[in-house]
Amino acid sequence: MMKSIFLSMVATALFVCAGWAQFPNGNQISSDNDKKGASSDLRFDPDATVVTHHTATINGKVIPYKAVAGTMPVWDEDGKTIAGLFFVYYERTDIKDKSTRPITISFNGGPGSASVWMHIGYTGPVLLNIDDEGYPVQPYGFKENPYSILDVTDIVYVDPVNTGYSRITRKDVPKEKFFGINADIKYLAGWINTFVTRYNRWASPKFLIGESYGTTRVSGLALELQDNYWMYLNGVIQVSPTDLGIERGSVTASALRLPYYAATAWYHKKLPADLLQKDLIEVLPEVENFTLNELLPAMHRGGFLESGVKQSLAAKMARYSGLSEKTILQNNLSISTNLFWKELLRDEGFTVGRLDSRYKGIDKRVAGESPDFNAELTAWLHAFTPPINMYLRNQLNYKTDLTYNMFGNVWPWDNKNNQTGENLRKAMAINPYLHLLVQSGYYDGACDYFNAKYNMWQMDPSGKLKDRMFWEGYRSGHMMYLRKEDLRTSNESLRSFISKAVRAASQPAKY
Repeated sequence: MMKSIFLSMVATALFVCAGWAQFPNGNQISSDNDKKGASSDLRFDPDATVVTHHTATINGKVIPYKAVAGTMPVWDEDGKTIAGLFFVYYERTDIKDKSTRPITISFNGGPGSASVWMHIGYTGPVLLNIDDEGYPVQPYGFKENPYSILDVTDIVYVDPVNTGYSRITRKDVPKEKFFGINADIKYLAGWINTFVTRYNRWASPKFLIGESYGTTRVSGLALELQDNYWMYLNGVIQVSPTDLGIERGSVTASALRLPYYAATAWYHKKLPADLLQKDLIEVLPEVENFTLNELLPAMHRGGFLESGVKQSLAAKMARYSGLSEKTILQNNLSISTNLFWKELLRDEGFTVGRLDSRYKGIDKRVAGESPDFNAELTAWLHAFTPPINMYLRNQLNYKTDLTYNMFGNVWPWDNKNNQTGENLRKAMAINPYLHLLVQSGYYDGACDYFNAKYNMWQMDPSGKLKDRMFWEGYRSGHMMYLRKEDLRTSNESLRSFISKAVRAASQPAKY
């Protein structure tokens, strides 16, 4: 999820420096923290796993696999354990030669979010119980995921510190070692190095996938792994990417939001009749061209823009956004996302969702300039929390009384010196094998699709890397895979991307 979502929720989430894990033999395993007389009697082992064996039918073929669920340490510069990261590792068991078998390491965002979302919503072998458009249904539960990418790649789902079951092991460990853009990248790169070594995956083609803030994470990790661990990736996958530290400025950022507004207004049938008669994919190029060629240069003229031009722009913005010319002019052509989410369906008494604007919310008052809550995120927490707890305990046999933190306390978070977009460019320039795939939902208002395109345009000004960069759009929101049709096509796209990148690696890595 985006780094700014539900700050109040994240800030009040449970922060525990020690916990305990009970495994199938019933033993409680003490950590060093307990031996030092910590005040809590909850015990947490930062290095313990449980292995189970399963099968899944994916694309009509039965795939046998093992699941490793548990923790693996994070060490400081002196080799002392400072945290244990919870992970779930799925390994196909009918392939003996791992040298050509890809491995994909998966992160979600927040930055205080667990890996649950893509784990049981997208790429993993099980899928939570939701309807075909992604809305919660009861009874809660999970089922086989027939679209999982486990047929073509092994997968590791990683929970950063204080998310999921991951915890710091000692109270004297500074939070600054974990909670910041560059600290996060540094310790996770070390952890990945340990994992790849411990599970003997150095020969395997390697991929990183991140969603939302996870895209910031994996973009930075691509260079960190190359520079400090000499680990070269085959692919980075960005699902609903952030701005990756690529500067926009307030005027550019405001203008670039219009195509997303148009997509949402089209979905809710708030555009003029001639636009509604067209398919969304036909409408958006028209809006994108207007945004780049007319709106963006005009807005940079600010208060010196001629009144007639300003009025004409407001009329076109109204046509494409579903808002009134009056509202647009009152806001000097710059419509904040909060105002848009509140205003679009105001006359109907609804707000629209932030992360997925297909969702509707109901506020206490119709008046105001922002929604009371994020309708889509409350629905997703409703849908995901029971099945992940049920699945880890009952199917993967990982038994603990710790709280599985859907969102954990990682604040204050150091956002300074975000160079992750540039770092990914450097990693791709250095490594001819490295490919990039970007997936976006048209109705995502937090990490909108047009800004994802803008990232790619600005990340590679030379244009020499664009043959290894791919973008795809889907008719849903931030977690586009929650819509059943997009779950199928987006997983197929991942499968194709991974296979293509692996095939490319059969050639010498040179320009």
